[in-house]
Amino acid sequence: MNLHLQSAILNLTSEISITGSKSETNRLLLLQALFPNITLDNTSNSDDSEVMQKALSLDSQLPISNSQLIDIHHAGTAMRFLTAYFAVNEGREVVLTGSSRMKERPIKVLVEALRQLGAQISYENEDGYPPIRIKGQKITKDKVSIPANVSSQYISALLLIAPKLENGIELTLAGEITSIPYIKMTLALLNDLNIQTSFEGNVIKVYPKQEVEPKLLTVESDWSSASYFFSIVALSEIGTQITLSSYKQNSLQGDSSLVEIYKKLGVETIFENNSIILQKIAVHDPFPYGEGWDGANTPDIAQTIVVTCLGLGIGCHLTGLHTLKIKETDRLEALRIELTKLGANISVTNDSLTLVATKEINSNVKIATYNDHRMAMAFAPLALKVPIIIENAEVVSKSYPDFWEDLKNLGFSCAPFGDASGQISEL
Repeated sequence: MNLHLQSAILNLTSEISITGSKSETNRLLLLQALFPNITLDNTSNSDDSEVMQKALSLDSQLPISNSQLIDIHHAGTAMRFLTAYFAVNEGREVVLTGSSRMKERPIKVLVEALRQLGAQISYENEDGYPPIRIKGQKITKDKVSIPANVSSQYISALLLIAPKLENGIELTLAGEITSIPYIKMTLALLNDLNIQTSFEGNVIKVYPKQEVEPKLLTVESDWSSASYFFSIVALSEIGTQITLSSYKQNSLQGDSSLVEIYKKLGVETIFENNSIILQKIAVHDPFPYGEGWDGANTPDIAQTIVVTCLGLGIGCHLTGLHTLKIKETDRLEALRIELTKLGANISVTNDSLTLVATKEINSNVKIATYNDHRMAMAFAPLALKVPIIIENAEVVSKSYPDFWEDLKNLGFSCAPFGDASGQISEL
């Protein structure tokens, strides 16, 4: 489904309720599988979390003597976390597979780390990529090293299974660490269950704990999903206000850095009664990041930031984005292609993006989404400036199924566009 987006009468004061963080939910679902007396509330309704939950549920029903094919589709987090989970699920054998894009996304760094610990994992097709066959083992080794500049999900996958290992884990991160907030989120969730951890220098330790006390854990709403509303407010007139729930001022999520980033882009954030109120203010700094904004710790909001800057007519330089090349698509290249269609002057490298300020944006451009939910949602706020067409708009269900309904409630016009054959019709 293609959607033709344009802003009609934008509601100046609106309230949106966003479900729990996908990042927190998927970590807690794995911990709940390891410690079944954990109860979860406000979990994410995203496709990724549903895939994760289904895979864990299937595993609990599986006769120990059987092997099983588990398809996680586009869910990268599920692929990484489940690889570690099934590696220590003693006596079970599974084959983890996914979409055609998932089969292009590397898994070798995690597989090698698990093999260091004694896991039995083999590749079904191409070396280093899914599908992978996993034979669950009892793991007694506890020392493992992994490159520090890889996706934090590899690191979190190892940390999440650590409490159930006989001797825990001592994980050495080699080199400069990226995505530290996601690592700290994982450790904080373990600490919430009274699992002892330490993070000193480049060494992380998680100590063994076979059982935890029964506990209810409430998932905070997703800050990555909130980023699109920060963008909407930034591109709106002064006086626009949107309230989002439920959020904490001392969030575990790295993307809560949106508060400081978007203050420079004209959005004031007020914390009130477990909600955040976003208010449009004037933009005071025409080039807010000076020599460049380092997105190494929060790469998921990079797309939103650069599209916001285009809409505001300002330039930006974003660095530390090397992990974007192995996401649902090569996000750096996808941004270059789609922003160029809109008339942007943009250049990318393997880990950076530079946008030159421009005042003109082409209208009624068809934005390809590359089966990437964040491409669809990051570009949607531009409809406040020019009408645009979002291709395969249903892809947002990966992380935020209610996105288009929430935009309609804000006053956006989101109309199906194109004929039954999928060809785009004339405006």
